[in-house]
Amino acid sequence: MTAGLSKDDGEAILAARAAGSFRSVEDVWHRSGVSRAALEKLANADAFHALGLSRRQALWQVRGLREKPLPLFAAAGLLEAAREPAVKLNPMTAGREVVEDYSAVQLSLRGHPLAFLRPELEQRRIARCGDLVRMKDGRRVTVAGLVLIRQKPGKGNVTFITLEDETGIANAILWQRVFDAHRRVVMSASMIAVSGVLQREGDVIHIVSERIEDQSALLRSVGERDFPHRFGPGDGATHAGYDPRQKERAGGEHHAPFRSEPAETIRVRSRNFH
Repeated sequence: MTAGLSKDDGEAILAARAAGSFRSVEDVWHRSGVSRAALEKLANADAFHALGLSRRQALWQVRGLREKPLPLFAAAGLLEAAREPAVKLNPMTAGREVVEDYSAVQLSLRGHPLAFLRPELEQRRIARCGDLVRMKDGRRVTVAGLVLIRQKPGKGNVTFITLEDETGIANAILWQRVFDAHRRVVMSASMIAVSGVLQREGDVIHIVSERIEDQSALLRSVGERDFPHRFGPGDGATHAGYDPRQKERAGGEHHAPFRSEPAETIRVRSRNFH
């Protein structure tokens, strides 16, 4: 469900769509009767992608709408006349698209946030959650991920945390002394790194945690990133220092990476149980 979109607005849009596919933002607005604020929520959720519009293009068109359709235009079917002039907008980075997806619907079909951070995580020797199944009992390991679940059963002295990266999930055990030492990070950070000892019991795998690190600053950088480019041996061979990523989103021209928006972290609605 799109964050902030009321049930009534959702039902009005579905009822209008049942009568025929939408052709444009103006068409949705006119036929459904919902407010511009509701359309902005849909645009932020990338709902107009099906109409061939990027998130920014859709927001531009929504914000160019008047408070309500002019009766003359509506009656004559000339809603296109009320549209703002076409403007070439800078595209978002792939990472920014994912940040906006999480803001609107708490997931993204474009990619997982940690996929953008993997090269840096690899440099720090942080393992993928999906690789734990191939590791031996007793190995020391560090994994990082979005915090999905925090659970402290009854009055016990242990807390369980479930992390998620682009390859799967990892479960961590925090004994009371470790939890107390890292309480603020454990309870508030959307992304953490857990270091400890891998423990296997049959098919059940846990990391018995020794150290927790807040990775919020790294997570905030997702919006500035595109999917990592794996350079081949020939990259830069004829032009030293050349980075092909600098050509992205610029029609083949050499431009600096696009960073017009402030850093914004992904907020994960973790589930906490006691």
